[in-house]
Amino acid sequence: MKNRILAAPLLALGLFATPALAETPAQSTVAEQPEARINFVNHGGIRNWHAEDRDTLYIQDRRRNWYKAELMIPSHELPFAWAIGFDTGPIDRLDKFSQIVVDGRSYPIASLTQVDGLPERDG
Repeated sequence: MKNRILAAPLLALGLFATPALAETPAQSTVAEQPEARINFVNHGGIRNWHAEDRDTLYIQDRRRNWYKAELMIPSHELPFAWAIGFDTGPIDRLDKFSQIVVDGRSYPIASLTQVDGLPERDG
């Protein structure tokens, strides 16, 4: 009898929480782009790059596709860098688990997504 009394409030709480759990991902307004990767980075896989700001780097692969890399930690030297490095680890592939190296410091990549091209400049 005592177990039934304790179960009733828990069941009632579960019924109130059910609509919150029933929300589908299709209802979200933010469209996520799939994570991308660039193969053969150490063998000519990267053609060009452009630092947008201290958090964002645009990378062009050898097929002239552009990718946007968001950094986990801002790099204050990135907008002024003449050269950067790509640390892919043991795999010769740049993805969200890789790092970029600017002035000897490593910065982890938070996300790497394919974009249509470089953003337009104002003025």
